[in-house]
Amino acid sequence: MILGAKYKICRRLGSGVYDKCQSQKYMLSEARHAKSKQSNTKRRKQITDFGLQLIAKQRVRFTYGVTEKQFVNYVRKAEVVAGMKSSDKLAELLEGRLDNIVYRLGFASSRRHARQMVSHGHFLVNGKRSKVPSQQINSGDIISIREGSKSSVLFQDLVKKSSNIPNWLSFDIKTGVATLSGRPKTEDSFLDFNTVMEFYSR
Repeated sequence: MILGAKYKICRRLGSGVYDKCQSQKYMLSEARHAKSKQSNTKRRKQITDFGLQLIAKQRVRFTYGVTEKQFVNYVRKAEVVAGMKSSDKLAELLEGRLDNIVYRLGFASSRRHARQMVSHGHFLVNGKRSKVPSQQINSGDIISIREGSKSSVLFQDLVKKSSNIPNWLSFDIKTGVATLSGRPKTEDSFLDFNTVMEFYSR
């Protein structure tokens, strides 16, 4: 997706949707956009409850970079899980994707970049090479860097890259091995999974 299109989406859904929209370049672009709109005196329509729910849904979908069909499948899976809030399960399913875990480990600068890294076969899951970004990682699963990829520039300076790993992941910098040690979850207040489930329960 071209950068201008991403900026347009961020303008509508919020800068948290894409990493590129949290940069100084985006802030400058927003300032110019706001200035150009100052002369527009049209009164904006009030957003309805449905509109707010739709925005919440689109924020989550664009943040994790999944198609509408994939997203609906995740929602349906979350709805049928017993003993757990469906909104929490939806967050767990999305955070538990292999591409997202690669991103959370700090190997990639964005989830899009993480998807490319997985597709190129740089990672093993429980000792087997995976090229499926959407592969679901479960508690106890081991994610490791493929031996032939360890010398790549992608994996240089791991100490700095992996300085902010969530507590449900454990990572050994020396071996390049990570383990899913708890339930995947997100603490991103930008994403409202409860409202997403309300959207699909209409």
